[in-house]
Amino acid sequence: MKSLAELEEIRNRMKSQVVLREDSDAIRIVVGMATCGIAAGARPVLQSFVEAVNEEGLTEKARVSQTGCIGICQYEPVAEVYEAGKEKVTYVKLTPEKAKRIVEEHIKGGKVVAEYTIANS
Repeated sequence: MKSLAELEEIRNRMKSQVVLREDSDAIRIVVGMATCGIAAGARPVLQSFVEAVNEEGLTEKARVSQTGCIGICQYEPVAEVYEAGKEKVTYVKLTPEKAKRIVEEHIKGGKVVAEYTIANS
């Protein structure tokens, strides 16, 4: 990084990728990004969620963010999906391909991808 202007450019570019607003009606996709999650491959999973939400035009419907340890390290990479008025869904042992399917079927289509949930692990 060479200047504050370059830092500002990076900040603005990243804003379009990860939106952290907490709109009450928006679906929240929260990816565990503690050391255990990163070591298990959470970084490409997070990126896949961001890309899929953007590609599907769901930026007004869904927000992707990250958190620290979710507490179930043996199931990493982990993502939790929060929807207003519904029970949270915990997806485990994720890959970038699974993240794209979750966006397509759950976030866009409204149907939980049951085989990726902690209940089916």
